[in-house]
Amino acid sequence: MNTNNMEYRNKNVAILGFGLEGKDALNFLRKRGAKITVFDRNESIEKLNVNDVSWKLGQDYLKEGLNDFDLIVRSPGVYRYIPEIISAEESGVIITSPIKIFFDECPGKIIGVTGTKGKGTTSTLVYEILKAAGKNVYLAGNIGKPYLELLPELSSDSLVIMEMSSFQLIDMNVSPHIAVVLNITVDHLDWHKNREEYVEAKRNIVSHQKPSDYSLINEEYETSRSFAEFTKGKVIFFSKEFLDSKFKEKLLLRGEHNLENIAAAVSVGRILEVGDDKILETVKNFKGLEHRLELVSTVGGVTFYNDSFATGPQPTIAAINSFSEPETLILGGSDKGLDYADLAREIVKKKNIINIILVGDTRVKILDTFKDHVFKGEMFDLGYSSMDKIVKKAYEVTPKGGVVILSPASASFDMFRNYKDRGNQFKKAVESLQND
Repeated sequence: MNTNNMEYRNKNVAILGFGLEGKDALNFLRKRGAKITVFDRNESIEKLNVNDVSWKLGQDYLKEGLNDFDLIVRSPGVYRYIPEIISAEESGVIITSPIKIFFDECPGKIIGVTGTKGKGTTSTLVYEILKAAGKNVYLAGNIGKPYLELLPELSSDSLVIMEMSSFQLIDMNVSPHIAVVLNITVDHLDWHKNREEYVEAKRNIVSHQKPSDYSLINEEYETSRSFAEFTKGKVIFFSKEFLDSKFKEKLLLRGEHNLENIAAAVSVGRILEVGDDKILETVKNFKGLEHRLELVSTVGGVTFYNDSFATGPQPTIAAINSFSEPETLILGGSDKGLDYADLAREIVKKKNIINIILVGDTRVKILDTFKDHVFKGEMFDLGYSSMDKIVKKAYEVTPKGGVVILSPASASFDMFRNYKDRGNQFKKAVESLQND
């Protein structure tokens, strides 16, 4: 249901999940006079010290049900089809989310970017290109400003760039003006009931477009290509293969896979009539994002890269294919229910991967995968060792001129707060190595 121009004053609103988007929704709705109850599984979250918000926290946070509310605002981490939400919906409660509210309220045009990986890099590069061209542009969401907080700054000529996850897209009934579809493979099977649901969620980025909208689609992936059949917008295909050579040379951004992200950003720039000279200047100077194949430092001839954002096999495959130097790969973390067979096949094909350091929950699962794929290098099981110990071991076994890549192909929650914490601990351990 569309919530555009909805009167929130005195409405009973449940906010499910109190992460960044839940907090953004709370601030937005409080200013509009809603009566708010926050629901979160974590009973130790920091509450606002205010009288006009109620709190339902802890493992049984949904025990009392949601049927008596006027509106439920679902944060992305809360699965859309849990029984409590379905029951409330059947009893007439409106179900929405912070991103749906933003789409309803935004006066400008939205550029949405989705894909299994590359969303953040592409979104940021598009932002930098449009900013360099003097556009009234904003980067919002996971890697930018909270988007509901941004609304008062926006006007009809504003361009808002947002990376859009399957968690956000799963129940979207509106699509962005420009939808960028990167590599659709598979991820988050610990959240989605199956791959089909994951793909269907992603497809919502194009399926509600109008003929005046644009679908920019990576033609190198079969699933991504199939999205062209579901949009009424103008379809433009892009790929690294057909990217002009001038956008591939003398780049600071490392990795063959990043050429796909550059191709997407170039396509957006051209649609919005940015000159190639301005696009090229921005692409050449773009260094990429933190925790995405980030150059950390070179110590004793060994170069360290932080790719902690690689929480599944596909980005790790992209990372290892970015190097020809002798490689030590740090793999493992918490399990998202993913299959590591493709990763194992790629590793054994890469003759320059000489060491694998296995850590965390998924190390046993990954090791089992190699029973069918003979790896001729060395494997080290470091269990749940400290990051200092992991980095020291990697340094010891890597020859001068080689690289060490933290690209875990797994989530981080077994040993770290999140992927950022994992990446920051890796960088700190490398820094300690320099000071030894």
